[in-house]
Amino acid sequence: MPNTPLFSLTLTLTLVLCLPALDAGAQVKALSGMAGHGKETSIAVDINARGQVVGVIEDEDGKQRAVMYDKVLRELGTLGGSDSFTKGINADGVVVGSAQDGAGHWRAFLYRHGEPMRDLGTLGGRSSYGTGINAAGQAVGFADTSDDNFHAFAAGADGTMVDLGTLGGDISYAAGINARGEVVGTAALADGYRRAFLYRPGVGMRDLGTLGGRSSAASAVNDAGLVVGASEMPDRRWHAFVHDGGKMLDLGAMIGYGNSYATGINAAGHVVGTILLGEERRSFVYRDGKMLVHQAGKGLYLTNAINDDELVIGATFFSKRYAAATMQSDATPVVPKGSRDFIALMGFVVTAAIGAVLLRRRYRGIELSKGQMLRM
Repeated sequence: MPNTPLFSLTLTLTLVLCLPALDAGAQVKALSGMAGHGKETSIAVDINARGQVVGVIEDEDGKQRAVMYDKVLRELGTLGGSDSFTKGINADGVVVGSAQDGAGHWRAFLYRHGEPMRDLGTLGGRSSYGTGINAAGQAVGFADTSDDNFHAFAAGADGTMVDLGTLGGDISYAAGINARGEVVGTAALADGYRRAFLYRPGVGMRDLGTLGGRSSAASAVNDAGLVVGASEMPDRRWHAFVHDGGKMLDLGAMIGYGNSYATGINAAGHVVGTILLGEERRSFVYRDGKMLVHQAGKGLYLTNAINDDELVIGATFFSKRYAAATMQSDATPVVPKGSRDFIALMGFVVTAAIGAVLLRRRYRGIELSKGQMLRM
């Protein structure tokens, strides 16, 4: 094999120029069993260790149906109304979500195959919403109170609902719960600004702070207690974060642009989320200290969760429709031809090649190393 800068340049350019031609769709696997019918759209929300997937299918009129896919598609029904949607599933296949009752009010539910959908009730008002579930079957969400506010709740396996309170304001809502019963979500301060919180049984609700802005929100927590979400910055943009119990790590700074929001975390501490850049939506995976960003159309359009098998759960967006899909967390980002990232990458390649030629004039046998090409 030739060992010259010219060969290295040719090989490097070949590798880079092939990037736009890669079929990014091969990295994203559509869940055809959740496709619905006709022009219906679908979104995958969560997946457990058995490979059971929960999500929602929406018809052309906007009606939503909670579904579960386990080799066959299962419609979960409602509590007497027209619509329902899911938010999570645990290892035992117990599903949490929200469904309308006969009066049209939304109610948090738990569903187990072979049993009727169970209404979790409210905190004195008319509506509630289920948002998360842990391995023990404890559910969390938020519910109306008798004074027309809504508060975060936790419900035990027996369905008893407990009001988790607020951070001094009127409202709060829970988003996730781990195996230790720790709950995360968002709660209002006395001044009305909202903050990400971590609630520990027997301890209460703790304000997790911000990255310098006024507000923050938490979306998920793993069994080690790592919390993810988004925080407002001093310049009013939003950055995804992961909180280790002591401080927030700014994931948005690693991305470097746009507004970013973390939506899920797995046992390994790998984080997924979404980036909004003007009209464009991108997805990201943060794992092993590295940030992987997937351009619009080259990865998942919506990222909802990541499981311990490193599957990122969400949806693609094609022909103005969502389609439930998964993607491996270590999928290689694809840089579209014509984008600013591609142009910058090509500039780096050319610069590196010129440098290699100059080096060869001083040191015979110098070539671009495999490691250099990988870093490109």
